[in-house]
Amino acid sequence: MTAHQRAAVAALTALAPVSWGTTYVVTTEFLPPERPLFTALVRALPAGLLLLAVARVLPRGAWWWKAAVLGALNIGAFFPLLFLSAYRLPGGLAAVVGSAGPLLVLGLSALLLGRRPALRDVLAGAVAAFGVSMVVLKAAGALDTLGVTAAFTATASMSAGTVLTQKWGRPLGVGPLALTGWQLTAGGLTIAPLAFLLEGAPPALDAGAAGGYAYLALVNTAIAYCLWFRGIGRLTATQATLLGPLSPLTAAVLGWAVLGESLTALQLLGMALAFGATVAGQLPRRTEPTARLRAGSQPSGSTSGCVNRTGLPRERA
Repeated sequence: MTAHQRAAVAALTALAPVSWGTTYVVTTEFLPPERPLFTALVRALPAGLLLLAVARVLPRGAWWWKAAVLGALNIGAFFPLLFLSAYRLPGGLAAVVGSAGPLLVLGLSALLLGRRPALRDVLAGAVAAFGVSMVVLKAAGALDTLGVTAAFTATASMSAGTVLTQKWGRPLGVGPLALTGWQLTAGGLTIAPLAFLLEGAPPALDAGAAGGYAYLALVNTAIAYCLWFRGIGRLTATQATLLGPLSPLTAAVLGWAVLGESLTALQLLGMALAFGATVAGQLPRRTEPTARLRAGSQPSGSTSGCVNRTGLPRERA
């Protein structure tokens, strides 16, 4: 890719974590309290079924279990833990734990992809985590052990899913829309029995809650995850995950603009550091790996958008 193409891909992919940064305001202001599993289910399963209906492509061969694994990591475990942390932690504190994501992805990329971490990436990840921590520094006194544990476990699950998504690529002829639909559906089906077993019948919804769930399912999930998985296929796993700090930064800005929370000079400095690290993480390396065609898969970015092509070639497991 040229520098302009890379910047365009990064900017489009960045819309996903920006969208996810709105999750905390929507959850705390519009959704029924103490229903993390139901919220995760409504966010995942309708979006997954919608994308499957549009894409009209099902997994084949080994991709049945690969889609199930990715769906469990990126959706089935991540969503419930994310909402549990959002219900138990104040403001953007749940999101700040996610700033450890780039460092986790670096370690997992070395383990699973054989990619030696670059010093620049390690520094960018550390600076991003430090900057985001500065943004929510004033909330440190309200830590909840279960909430922090849930947030960190969610981050680890998503990090593993991100690395495996890049490791496995996509089957021949399958675009980001179908891959996203597989994972959301698999994740939603994983969550469904737990939601009904542990939380019982769905709660009564008012207009605000219904609108909040619709936003989470369509914009925050179906569209955002389509952009995210498309971006993972065209960027490195590290570049993609270094866009993650945009989520807590968005949450902090919305806390200021919507909830009336104040931003101190120290927090603004932290936002500048985190944003600078995010930008630095997108700069091209001196030697860029060329796109590789794996046996039975294609480079994930070979489909230009979030819509499947027609006349698909035969897939291989």
